[in-house]
Amino acid sequence: MSGSGDAARAVLLDRDGVLNEPIVVDGTPRPPASLEALVVTGDTEVACRDLRRAGLLLIMVTNQPDVARGAQDRATVDAINLEVRRRVGLDDVLVCPHDDADGCACRKPAPGLILEAAARWGLDLAGSVVVGDRWRDVGAGRAAGCATVLIDRRYAERPAVGADLVAGSLRQAVPWIVRRAAAAGGRR
Repeated sequence: MSGSGDAARAVLLDRDGVLNEPIVVDGTPRPPASLEALVVTGDTEVACRDLRRAGLLLIMVTNQPDVARGAQDRATVDAINLEVRRRVGLDDVLVCPHDDADGCACRKPAPGLILEAAARWGLDLAGSVVVGDRWRDVGAGRAAGCATVLIDRRYAERPAVGADLVAGSLRQAVPWIVRRAAAAGGRR
């Protein structure tokens, strides 16, 4: 959906590096290896609370290729996702468990997860925002027609695609996201 006055607006959030702290190894972000390694900061909880108060849906869209690579089992990914969902009050969680070689439509930078969320929730993609910490997130948001926010974690890889906003944290991005959503109109 795009530009519909009665469509819902959402913030589509990457998991590792946005909703939880990444494990950075040699400048490259990695997911937490276990539920015990998961760190969700109070700032992230406050940011999500403020976005919900603004009437925005909160939907996680996350690549978890370690499942396909055999480095992490799906049960661990699901347990981490459930805990993040509980802590920050997510409306939905969509996961791509594939690696690049699988050629799926859901692995970011492909927009498949975002388009699936739009179909499930009746989203106005032009009035929604994708927030991520890597170029793949920004690319997926752009491909789906959403505004984009890059949480700049200063990883070794640099984004090849420009975001509409670059911020140091989700909490820093909240005022811009709320203003943009209010200007977009539509149903909350």
